[in-house]
Amino acid sequence: QVHLVESGGGSVQAGGSLRLSCAASLSPYHTYCMGWFRQAPGKGREGVAAIDSDGSTRYTDSVVGRFSISIDNAKNTLYLQMNSLKPDDTAMYYCAAGPSGGYCAPAAVPEFGDSGQGTQVTVSS
Repeated sequence: QVHLVESGGGSVQAGGSLRLSCAASLSPYHTYCMGWFRQAPGKGREGVAAIDSDGSTRYTDSVVGRFSISIDNAKNTLYLQMNSLKPDDTAMYYCAAGPSGGYCAPAAVPEFGDSGQGTQVTVSS
């Protein structure tokens, strides 16, 4: 059974940085594609970043060069380092886990069946 808990959100000014964390409890019998998606008020879910079990990473175009996804397997924790934040990045951010070996990309992340409760990121201009 998968259990995910996000933390690290907050309010920052444009140009600032935040690091989101996702403590993950995963089955040891499966490999996972993990990622982050976000949802702003009145908008749909948007995949932000994904990392596959082989460590390969992908990002949605709007965050390339600003966000970095990583995983610490020893701590069972997924991270999203967010730099040069913009007001358009304001949203609730969720981590999610899905099966590895398939399509591991930001677009797939919002459709994963397992996600956390979210952490709010607010960027002011």
